[in-house]
Amino acid sequence: MRIDIITVLPELLSSPFEASILKRAIEKGLVEIHFHNLRDYSIGNYKQIDDYQFGGGAGMVMMIEPIDKCISKLKNEREYDEIIYMTPDGKTLNQGVSNEISLKKNIIILCGHYKGVDQRVRDLFITREISIGDYVLSGGELAAAVLCDSIIRLLPGVLNDETSALTDTFQDNLLAPPVYTRPSNYKGIEVPKILLSGDFPKIEKWREEKALERTTERRPDLLK
Repeated sequence: MRIDIITVLPELLSSPFEASILKRAIEKGLVEIHFHNLRDYSIGNYKQIDDYQFGGGAGMVMMIEPIDKCISKLKNEREYDEIIYMTPDGKTLNQGVSNEISLKKNIIILCGHYKGVDQRVRDLFITREISIGDYVLSGGELAAAVLCDSIIRLLPGVLNDETSALTDTFQDNLLAPPVYTRPSNYKGIEVPKILLSGDFPKIEKWREEKALERTTERRPDLLK
């Protein structure tokens, strides 16, 4: 998979990809991450990428021309399956969306900033708009990092145990069941005996029951 990220602040994005699972995925050649500084496609001597909005109002708007130049350059080099815009009014990211995008080959992620982008960018170029929650960030960079993490960990070969991702919270519209590790007894608090029994069919049944119980208690909306 190749992910191209268009951003005003590429320095804000580098760190998440330099450690842990994302770093290993890049080193294994399972994913390519490329940052594109929108200011490299800016307008005029002042490297302008934003302007006042028509009709008045507070906040600057990212201009269409620099974004058009950047996206057009990338599309001339290869085909893209998705051009994604990170925006608070997009569809809320969930596990199903991450699963779907993880099957793509090449994607572009556009990070919003300021008051957002000229609407014509969304009309002409964007194939999918994603939000990571009902709140506003200073820009789309952190949201893009969240999206990338949720996608990349699903790619075959990224996790040491590929079945791990299949049992994550939300994969079956259920929250994950409780998990335990050693010691089996800590200050009088014992691990459920079923998990020490070695009877794997019963263990799986217990986990399913606990997952349903936890989901019913904490996120009943997932069961609708």
